Amino acid sequence: MKAIQETLRLLPLEQKTRLSDLPAGIFSTISSRKAFKNALKKDLVKLNGQGAKTADFVIGGEIIELLEDPNEKLNPIIDIDLEVLFEDDYLALINKPAGIEVSGNKKWTLENALVPHLKQSSREGALKNPQAIHRLDYATSGVIMIGKTRQAVIALNKMFEERRVEKIYHAICIGIMKKEGIIEFQIEEKACKSSYQVIESAVSEKYQFLNLVQLSPHTGRKHQLRIHMAEIGNPIFGDLKYGQEGLLSKGNGLYLHASILQFQHPLTKELLRVRKELPKKFKKIFPEVHVP
Repeated sequence: MKAIQETLRLLPLEQKTRLSDLPAGIFSTISSRKAFKNALKKDLVKLNGQGAKTADFVIGGEIIELLEDPNEKLNPIIDIDLEVLFEDDYLALINKPAGIEVSGNKKWTLENALVPHLKQSSREGALKNPQAIHRLDYATSGVIMIGKTRQAVIALNKMFEERRVEKIYHAICIGIMKKEGIIEFQIEEKACKSSYQVIESAVSEKYQFLNLVQLSPHTGRKHQLRIHMAEIGNPIFGDLKYGQEGLLSKGNGLYLHASILQFQHPLTKELLRVRKELPKKFKKIFPEVHVP
């Protein structure tokens, strides 16, 4: 008998919808609509206790169960150096290097490098393939959270949805800046908010000033910090997508680093504050700065 991986009661929908057309985001352990369709094809979904089919319709109120795949295989494993900053039986925090995607259909992803670096969980629902709970851009380095069990993935996803994780980034930004500020520029017509504080500034012949800035995203839109800093006229150094024409710096990558994650462990209730010091390229510009 296949074990149940996740159970949910579907919220009311505006109109009758095919089961296969439900947004993947309603499930904690399914990352895409394609993955949900694959689960349907493998008979790993039950609708109100019965085997579900792709063409079944739902309107809301139905009970959907996702079953474990007994034939789940390990992801392809790639060999890269990873620094484990914290680990227990439920989760891990990893220092993500710049220049690698977190996940996706490609072989060269952070998730495909995790297995050799993490201990297999001894808890019920242990994942063969640990999962990243949130995302960092390809060019961004720093602390990223990994779930090691299905229970942990569900709990950690809920923590992020409810904004119970404090995230602190550091960046080097270009130009003359106010000492601190709050940015609420909408992204894709959705409200979002970031705050910043300048830690130190250095005079630059080309850029006027280079500023070491602490950034806090209060929402989680794609490229939020990069867009917000560009919007106030202080793009992040090395940002080729949102940087100002004539002030682009190529060859050293993006100067954006996820320095700190702070949260209460959802299962042990321990208060965790995990940090990763600034990369060497930051220290070449600001050698004396210590980030607490």
